[in-house]
Amino acid sequence: MAELETDDFYDLSIPSQVAVSPDGETVAFVAMESDPDEDRRRSSLFVAPTDGSRDPHRLTRASDAGQPKWSPDGARLAFVAARDEDVARKVGRDEDEEDEDEDEADAEEGSGGEEAENAEDEADAEEGSGGEEAEDAEDEADAEEGSGGEEAEDDEDEADEDDEDEGGAPGGDEGPKPQVWAFDMELGGDAIQVTDFDEGVRQFDWGPEGDRVVAAARDPDEEEEEYLQQVRDDGPIEIERLQHKANGVGWLDEVTTYLFVVDVETGEADRLDDAYGQGAREPLFGLQPAWGPNDRIAFGSNRTDRPDDSGVMDVYTIDPDGDDLRKLTDSDKRTSGYDWSPDGEHLAFVAGDPENWYKPAEVRVADPGTGDGAAEHWSVTGSLDRTVALLGSPSWIDEDTVMAPVGDEGLTRLVRAPADRDDPERTFPAQTRDRTLAFPDADGGTVAAVLSDPTAGQDVWTVDVDDLDADDPESLHRVSALNDEMLADADLPECRRVTWENSDGVEIEAIVYLPPDFDPEEDDPRPVVASIHGGPMSYDAPEFRFGHAYFAGQGYVVYRTNYRGSTSYGREFAERLKGIRGDLETDDVVTGLEALADRGWVDPDRSFVTGFSYGGITTANVVTMPEDPFTAAAAEHGIYDFTSTFGTDDNHLWHEWEFGLPWENPETYEDISSISDVGNVDTPLLVTAGEEDWRCPPTQAEQLYVSVRKQGVPAKLVIYQNEHHNVGDPDRAIHRLETLEGWFEGHDPAVEDDDADGNEGET
Repeated sequence: MAELETDDFYDLSIPSQVAVSPDGETVAFVAMESDPDEDRRRSSLFVAPTDGSRDPHRLTRASDAGQPKWSPDGARLAFVAARDEDVARKVGRDEDEEDEDEDEADAEEGSGGEEAENAEDEADAEEGSGGEEAEDAEDEADAEEGSGGEEAEDDEDEADEDDEDEGGAPGGDEGPKPQVWAFDMELGGDAIQVTDFDEGVRQFDWGPEGDRVVAAARDPDEEEEEYLQQVRDDGPIEIERLQHKANGVGWLDEVTTYLFVVDVETGEADRLDDAYGQGAREPLFGLQPAWGPNDRIAFGSNRTDRPDDSGVMDVYTIDPDGDDLRKLTDSDKRTSGYDWSPDGEHLAFVAGDPENWYKPAEVRVADPGTGDGAAEHWSVTGSLDRTVALLGSPSWIDEDTVMAPVGDEGLTRLVRAPADRDDPERTFPAQTRDRTLAFPDADGGTVAAVLSDPTAGQDVWTVDVDDLDADDPESLHRVSALNDEMLADADLPECRRVTWENSDGVEIEAIVYLPPDFDPEEDDPRPVVASIHGGPMSYDAPEFRFGHAYFAGQGYVVYRTNYRGSTSYGREFAERLKGIRGDLETDDVVTGLEALADRGWVDPDRSFVTGFSYGGITTANVVTMPEDPFTAAAAEHGIYDFTSTFGTDDNHLWHEWEFGLPWENPETYEDISSISDVGNVDTPLLVTAGEEDWRCPPTQAEQLYVSVRKQGVPAKLVIYQNEHHNVGDPDRAIHRLETLEGWFEGHDPAVEDDDADGNEGET
C-alpha cells in the first residue's frame, strides 16, 4: 500500500447529479473527470442498472454534460451540454447491429459521447452520478455554501476538487452554447439536439407527455444583441443594475431569461412572456423550471420593487401556453428545488429566510390552488431544526411522502416526511455516520445517491424505498466504482469524530483524518493541519476528499472544525456567529488544536492552519490573534478588509444583512476585518487568490500579503490566473496542493532540508 501522489488527481472522478428512471431500474449520473491534455475538468454522462448488475455505461465523453433528466415514460434521457450541432435528428440501429457493436460502443469516443445501447440490454445499464466534491458540479454554482443549497458568501467546496460552470462576460464565448440534447434509450444512437438558442440553455424539464420540454434561456432584444456584440468585441462594459457582477458568471447585463416551451421533434420554441427571471440571485440559480403532471410549470423569480436589492425568490406557476400566472409565495422567502408530486396536486420546494442564512432552510409543500394570491404552503421539516443540505432539493417517494437531504450534526442524511404535516423522521440508517450523502433522487420505488466514504472514495449507491429503514448494509446496491483503480493500492486515512469544550464551555465537534500508519492509542504526536471549512453556513462531514487523503498520507493529522456558525447543529448554534466575526471561530479552531495535543495525537510545534473562502477569512483571524499558536498558515481566497470589499465582490446584500452598510457602521466593518489587526502577525503566511474571483476579490489577498511582508514576516502570494472562487483546473489544483505542502514543510522545525519548497519567497 502507498500514499496518494499529487498526480493521482488526474485520475479522480467525482460523481454527482443523480437521476433515477421512472421505472426505478436505471440511474443516470454525471462524473467530473480530468482532461490532462487540455488541463480541464470535464463532466461526462453515465447510466447503470440500479441493482448494480452491470458496470456504468458511458454516454458522453468530455462534453461537459449535466442535468440528466428522464422523459416521463423513461424512453429518453435528456441533458444539457455545449456540443457541436448534430448532423442528424436521430440515428437508429437494429438489434443485430447493436449486439455486434456492443463492445466497440463501450470504447468509442464521440463528440457528444458514445452510443446508447438498445433499451432491452442497455436501459438497465443507465446510471447517474459534483459532489461537495462535486463541490462544484454546475450548480454548486460557485461552490458556494449556504443553508438549503443557497449560496452564501463563500465556497465550502474543497478547491482541489472543484470546478465551476463558468459563464464569463456578457455574451459569453464564441463556440457551441449549452443546449438540451436527448438520447433515445430504446432506438439507441447518438443524442439529438432538442433546443437551439443563441445564448444557450441554463435549465430545463420534460413536459408530462414527453413531447415537449420547458427551457430557461436568455432572449436579448435587438439593442441588447448589439451590446453583447460590443462586449464580445472588447468594447466597453456598461452597467446600470445594482447587482453588477456574479462570480463565475461575469459582468451582468440587462438581458432577460425567459421560459420557452420547445417541441422535441421539431425544435419549435414558444416564449412564455410572463415567465421570466429577475433579481440578484437569478444569475447564479436561474429559474429552475419544473413541469408537473398537472400541466403546470413552476419556476422561481423575484418581482419585488428592487429585485437586485433583495434575496427573495418567489415560487410561480404558469400554464405551458403562457396563461394563468400564479404567485405561490409572499416575497418573504428564498426558494429553490421545485418538485411536483406524482399526481400533480402538490409542489415541494426548499425555502429559507432571504436575509438570515443561519436559519435552517426547510422543505415546504404547497397546494397551488386555482386562484390569485399566495397559495397555502406549509413546512414538513421545520420541527427538526436542521437545514436542508447544500444544493439539496426534495424528491417525492410517493404521492404522500417527500424525502430530502438534511445536515444533521456533521452529516448529510436523508429525512422522510409526510406531505401534509410537519412530522419528519430520519431514515436510511444503512448509510451510517461514517460517510456522507449527496444528490439523492427517487423514482419508481428506488432511491439513489452519491455516498462519500473517507476510506473507500465516492460512488453512486441505491436502495429500494421499502428498505429505507433497514440498517443492514446488504440492503444497498453499489452502482459505480469510479475510483477503485486509483484507490486500490492507496493507504487512506482513518476518520474519527472528536469533540471538546471550547473556552466558553460549548461542545465543538471536528472531523479528524488520521495518517494510515497512525495508532491513536499510542503517544505518537504528528504534524497537524487545521483545515477550516468555508461558509460559514456550512459544515464538515466524514467524506472522501483528495486533499484530506493526500495530506494524511504525507503523515499529517487533518482536522476540520465545525465551529460556531456552522449549520447542521441547529439554529441556535449557527446564529451565534450572526453579525460578528473572528473571536468565536478562532477559539473553536485553537481549542481543537489543544484538545488533539492533549490526546497525544499532534505536535503543537508542528501545527499548520489553512482554509479556503470563509476558511481563509478565519485563517487570517487566527494569525492576527495576539498569541497565534500555529507554526505557519495559508489563507486561501478570503476577505480580509470588509470595508474595501464592499461593492467589489458580488455579495453586497450578504454584507448588508449581517453588518449594515459600511458608511453607516464603519466600526463594525473595522472590527470584523482581520486587516485591522495585521500588526499582530508573526506567523509565516501563504496567501492565495483567483485572478477572476468576484466572491473574494484578489485585491484582498494583495492587501493582506503586502501588509504582512511590510513587517518583514515571511509571506508568499500565489494568484491563479483565469480562476474564479475555486482552483478547478487539474494542473492548478495539483500546484495548490504542492504549494501548501511545500509551505508547511518549509516552516516545519522537524524538516531538516532548509531548501524545502515554500521558504519565504517573494512574488
